Amino acid sequence: MKITVYGTEAQCASCVGAPSSTETYEWLQSALGRKYPEKITFEYIDFEQSEDEFARALKEDEWFYPLVLLDGDVIDEGVIQLRKVYAAIDGVLK
Repeated sequence: MKITVYGTEAQCASCVGAPSSTETYEWLQSALGRKYPEKITFEYIDFEQSEDEFARALKEDEWFYPLVLLDGDVIDEGVIQLRKVYAAIDGVLK
């Protein structure tokens, strides 16, 4: 199971006061690592440096960032809610 976080150094204009993309990535690693030890791998992608479909969509403002994917499927965007992430992971583990 893989969690991918797309973000960039600049703060999302709609997410003022929220954690940065890298802070969100580190927070997810910590929180999910405690609840699901050894079940999840993590990847951070700076969408400004990438050309894949999610990076292009973020550059075109189709999504807010950080954008969180579970095995390639979007599970949350912008201000990330841990309960949504847990629900997505639990749904895969069942």
